[in-house]
This record gives sequence, structure tokens and C-alpha cells, in this order.
Amino acid sequence: MKLSEAVQVPEAIAPRRVFHRTRGASQGPVTRLMSPGDLGNYLKPFVFLDLFDLDPHDPRTTFAIHPHSGIATVTVLAEGDMRFEDSANGSGSIAFGGFEWMRAGGGVWHGKEMSAGDSARVKGFQLWIALGPELELAPVDSQYVEADRVPAIGPAHLILGNYGGLQSPARSPEGITYLLLRLRAGSRWTFVPPERQTLAWLAVASGELQGPTRAAAGEMLLFDQSDAPIVVQAGPDGDAVLVIGSAAPHPHELHLGRYSVHTSATALAQGEANIEGLRALLDAAGDRRQGDGSVPVFKG
Repeated sequence: MKLSEAVQVPEAIAPRRVFHRTRGASQGPVTRLMSPGDLGNYLKPFVFLDLFDLDPHDPRTTFAIHPHSGIATVTVLAEGDMRFEDSANGSGSIAFGGFEWMRAGGGVWHGKEMSAGDSARVKGFQLWIALGPELELAPVDSQYVEADRVPAIGPAHLILGNYGGLQSPARSPEGITYLLLRLRAGSRWTFVPPERQTLAWLAVASGELQGPTRAAAGEMLLFDQSDAPIVVQAGPDGDAVLVIGSAAPHPHELHLGRYSVHTSATALAQGEANIEGLRALLDAAGDRRQGDGSVPVFKG
């Protein structure tokens, strides 16, 4: 898909100021760059970000089945590919430019709904988004979107939101933009945040950024709240793969459970009660593995 409407870029661009940068904390193949209890309080509705680099064929490095409520998750791959098999979405492959979107809403168990593809390793990001009161206890909604269905704006793949007159196929809330980019060595691109999306950040999976916004692989950068553009430029020695997020500020306090994020203590209690109810049903369902080894989302 091609750009259908130009994004207006100011002729003179002052660099957007970096408020904070982090390399997070690593545990094995996963680096936690942001959690709801730390940077998520500044960047909400973006509340959690993991960078993973693992062998999907090794059962010791894959994720265990776990619950969520009150959030949506989106997973993108910077390198490699994985398979999906789902009764509602069919089967296929998620590689660079595609994504998995899952709105946990009132409660879900997941973690093994994708299986190893053809690549020996996969690298990518999992992002959590805090939902507003109208969606935090809503029914579960899952999507697996292959790369050829995702609009492209220059080097950027539109994972969530509207940008440049194009619309992501993800059924995500309004007021959020999420892009996956591969910048060729030495090339430069400017992101102009949509109106009222004053929160912004980026994280680099591989390569490096130079110029106005300097960053190395594995770094996450938080920007000052403003409507200023963000200029990214790959270093001269290789391509850079990164994600950029922007959003209107989430106007609600975060009420945190172990795997849940809600807007109130009442909603958190309801979400966690739903999760516990689903646990018993999940245990009773027994072995739900599919032919490719994946286990579909359990939503009761």
C-alpha cells in the first residue's frame, strides 16, 4: 500500500528534545524497556515495552501462557518470522511489517498463539497499551495481520492508527500511532505526530541512529511532550530498524495488577476476578495445542 496523502513537514525543523533514554533491564533473551510502574506513568497509554531476541524453536526461550485484562498488546518483528493458526483469522506468517494485535479487555489467557516459522531467530517488540473505561472490560479481540495488508509510508509501516491519509487494519483505539521502520544506511525520515498526540517515544531494535536523534540498538528514547516533529537518520554503516509511538495522553490513573492495568480499583478487581474465573475453565479445557504447536488465545 502506498502513501495516498502527503504528510506536511515543516521546512525548518528544530530537533525534538529527548527527555530520557534507557536500555532497560535484560533477563535472558528479553529486555524490559518500560513497565507500568515506571516509564509507563509518563507515556500512558503506552505502559510496557519488551525487546526480545530469541530462538523460537527452543521451548526454553518461548513465553508461558499468562493472563491479561484492561490492556491491548501488539507484537511486531524486526527480524525473522513466526506462524499463526487461528479459527477466526486462518493461518499465515508474521514477519517484518506485519503484527499481532490482541485486546485483552475483560480477561484473556495467551502467550503461545504463534509458533516458530522458517527463521532460526526472531527479534521484535511487544507493547502494552492501557485501555480507557469504555474498552478495559470489553470482549477480547485478536488480529493477525500479514505484512502485505499493512500500509507503508516511505520506510514506515503503519501498525496502529491513522497517518498520511492511511488507516492501519488494527482495531485499535483512536488517538494512538505506532510505526515500524527500516531506514536504509544514511537515509533520513521525519515523523510529524498527528494532532493532539503530544506523547512520543522510539526504540531501536538494530543498527543506530545519528543526526538530530542519536540512539543505539537496544535503546529507548522518550521525548518531551509537544507537537514537534521527530527526525530519524540511520548511521552510515548499516540499516536501522526501530519503532516510533505517539499518542494523546491517557487521562486516567493506572491501577496495576500483576498482568493487568485498569483505570480504577473497581475495574481492576473485576478484571482480575474474570481472569481467575477463566483459569478454572482453561484447566478444564486440557491440552489445546494445535498442529503447529501453537495454543490459541483463551477467552472463555
